[in-house]
Amino acid sequence: MGDAPDRLQRLLDLVARLRGPGGCPWDREQRLVDLRAYLLEEAHETAAAIDAEDPDALATELGDLLFQIAFLGRIGEELQWFSVDDVVDRIERKMIDRHPHVFGDDRLETAAEVRRSWEERKASDPERSGSLLSGVAHSLPALVAAYRLTQKAAGVGFDWPDTGGVLDKLVEEIDELRGAIGDGSAEIDQQRTLEEMGDLLFSVANLARHLGIDPEAALAATNLKFRRRFEHIERRLKENGQTLDQATLDEMERLWVEAKDR
Repeated sequence: MGDAPDRLQRLLDLVARLRGPGGCPWDREQRLVDLRAYLLEEAHETAAAIDAEDPDALATELGDLLFQIAFLGRIGEELQWFSVDDVVDRIERKMIDRHPHVFGDDRLETAAEVRRSWEERKASDPERSGSLLSGVAHSLPALVAAYRLTQKAAGVGFDWPDTGGVLDKLVEEIDELRGAIGDGSAEIDQQRTLEEMGDLLFSVANLARHLGIDPEAALAATNLKFRRRFEHIERRLKENGQTLDQATLDEMERLWVEAKDR
């Protein structure tokens, strides 16, 4: 890490100067609530850099994200809620407590054992209040939240014993969605259909967890693949002097297959 502590202190000093007398008028006006959107934006841009496997972009976005954390820490200090040292001390204590197999005498050999131990220790924490699931933020994207909710429940033993059970549940949810949609002879019950679709997506997230796959990362990869292939259709149509609304479905399908073969 080299002189990482000195570099981090320089960042904290930079934020303090921006917020202090003679600093930036815009930065001095920012409140916690104002920074929420910026924090989420930088987190998503960091995730996008991970999806793209772009090291330069990731280094840049991590810096932007770190700046937001330093900025939030500075405002916390100004409000006399906590210091940045408190933030570091708390996460250090938490990580040591949650890794007794590294810093203590526990023996945990697999990632699954570590995950179960992590959730069990959190569930038995005497200072913990509220549900085990309260640690999953309501502001998370729904697919991520479903993945994390099932992770936490599984961590204390509330889980299907094997992947087969999850697959059976997935088939059951598809059948229930078919039932909600019907055969087209009657008006669709939108509320029931919405609920069944939600159950199906939740089951998909749960299946992904059983398979050791992050469903958000999997869907993000598919979204990127779809973007690339659709952009190929647009590019090839433009080369032929056509626009999307001028192309037939058969033409677009042919170019889609062409994109898949590249």
